[in-house]
Amino acid sequence: MTKLPSSVRRQRGAALLMAMLIVTLVTTLAAGMVWQQWRAIEVEGAERARSQASWLIEGTTDWARLILREDSRGSGGKANVDSPDENWGIPLRDVKLSDFLAADKNNVADSSGIEALLSGQITDAQGRFNLRNLITDDEQAVAAQLRGFKRLCDALGLPGDTALKVVEGLNHAHAEQDSGTSATPDTPLPPHRVEQLTWLGVDPEAIKRLTPFVVLLPTATPVNINSASPEVLVAVIEGLDRGSADRLLRARPAGGYDTLDAIQKQLPEKIKLNPQQVSITSTHFEINGELRYDQYVLRERSLVQRRGLEVTVLRRERLPPE
Repeated sequence: MTKLPSSVRRQRGAALLMAMLIVTLVTTLAAGMVWQQWRAIEVEGAERARSQASWLIEGTTDWARLILREDSRGSGGKANVDSPDENWGIPLRDVKLSDFLAADKNNVADSSGIEALLSGQITDAQGRFNLRNLITDDEQAVAAQLRGFKRLCDALGLPGDTALKVVEGLNHAHAEQDSGTSATPDTPLPPHRVEQLTWLGVDPEAIKRLTPFVVLLPTATPVNINSASPEVLVAVIEGLDRGSADRLLRARPAGGYDTLDAIQKQLPEKIKLNPQQVSITSTHFEINGELRYDQYVLRERSLVQRRGLEVTVLRRERLPPE
């Protein structure tokens, strides 16, 4: 066999090395392109699933609308009475969202093939002390509401100046807003949720204690005795002590008290109910919903107002994961 010259062998070796480098480069580029394409598909899929989950969580509102509309018709409870004993007080636990979307005749979306589990709970927002009642030009009404709020703060063991700080802060913030003048850096924004009371300088720990017992609604509302806790009853019914509040709730009939006169009979004679501060019906409700869809778990809280058969969403907020 004829031996090739060394120069030829070197050229062949260089060509082979170059070919190997080119193959390696092409393979690397191809792998990178495949990875980028796969990543783009994954991101697009995740974004689509997230968008779908954000839309699907609104099923809690559809469910609440159905239940609250039926309650307005007198289904499952006493007419003109709202109590957690009624159907709206029954929690919704892990049902398919498509079942409720299909049941709502006003919903025209195609819900076929949706595999999402929904759970939720409707609560009576008027079962809590409405801080919006503290904002008024009627000095006598403010004084009565302030006394009630102080009783609530005392029952919760809050600092003595908490009630006055909240009242002054709320009225100052809303007065500035209503005047139409330009706000100064020291002017607090009017809070719309209880956790925003920090804007008024209220201690976060105090807000944490208040949260289960107070609410900030768009308008002044009475407290629904059928839904209120003993702490709230002591706050809104002047002269009522904790023992009498407990007895009042224990005496509550199934389905709730149906008249204020029925409640008055359970109270000491010296205590008189004020129809502007207490009631047996409600127009504002909170919906807490949770959706499990794909790998997503979304939680949302909505405030709705019911007027007859119309249920309007006033506020909706996404909650952090538990």
